[in-house]
Amino acid sequence: MKPLRSADITGTWGAVLLPLNADDSIDYGALAEQVEALLDAGLAGLYTNGTAGEFHTQTEEEFDRISVLVAERCARRGRPFQLGVCHMSAQLSRERLRRAKLLAPGAVQVILPDWVPVSPDEARAFLTTMAELADPVGLVLYTPGHAKRSLDPAAVGRLRADVPRLIGVKTPDGDASWYEAMRRNLPGFSVFVPGHHLATGHREGATGSYSNVACLSPRGAQIWYELMERDPSAALAFEGRLRAFFQAQVAPLAALGICPAAIDKALAAAGGWGGVGPRLRWPYRSVDAEEVARLAQAARRDLPELWRGR
Repeated sequence: MKPLRSADITGTWGAVLLPLNADDSIDYGALAEQVEALLDAGLAGLYTNGTAGEFHTQTEEEFDRISVLVAERCARRGRPFQLGVCHMSAQLSRERLRRAKLLAPGAVQVILPDWVPVSPDEARAFLTTMAELADPVGLVLYTPGHAKRSLDPAAVGRLRADVPRLIGVKTPDGDASWYEAMRRNLPGFSVFVPGHHLATGHREGATGSYSNVACLSPRGAQIWYELMERDPSAALAFEGRLRAFFQAQVAPLAALGICPAAIDKALAAAGGWGGVGPRLRWPYRSVDAEEVARLAQAARRDLPELWRGR
């Protein structure tokens, strides 16, 4: 597909998760069904190999097969997609990028090298090389809350100035002062905030979300985004209930040490839309079936709008 610009990367994007067989191998049939379900939901686009895509557990053969499957199905449907080339090793991430670029993604997502957190100069050096290899495809910096190197809007702005092919960021948001810093340092840049904060982010000038709400209900997340554009007050009111749901039902899991990938996969399993089970690959801890059933019941009770129009 044609490389995306910052202005093109907006709205709610859905994560491609990793469906697993009993022996920890990837169920590629279920993966294909999941991609089609995400495409049918009408989301702005799809992306691979975020945290909940378990990029850190994939062999290079698995990475290539996932990337090809998603690229082919999105291209067939004429839909935007980004390929995550993330890896803790800069060297392996660089090689993933070389191969992913051949599949003509709209953008590629990268994390900063992860085992030893990088300095600002090292981050700049890494992104400069990756941008040169990706050209003409742009980079999206994937830096969620659990990333080892935290970047505020000013730091992202400095990287953007030094690496023009850096066109977007996934980042935690903050209070009103954070959004003011975002607007001051990142004008015209694609800034994606947490999915369950998106109505606030939309009001404050963020451009979209690589969405945990889409893990729960892809179609519901898209309908909510359309509501933000049509009736911002109603969308903000729904966000209040959505945040309350996450605080009551999801925060206790995080407090137990359940990792973000396990929570996103549990939300997808609770949503019941894509044939994705809650189990993570060994050795990571998963949310058990009883908790998934509790999430499913609570979500349908507290957030019925997410299942309308499915």
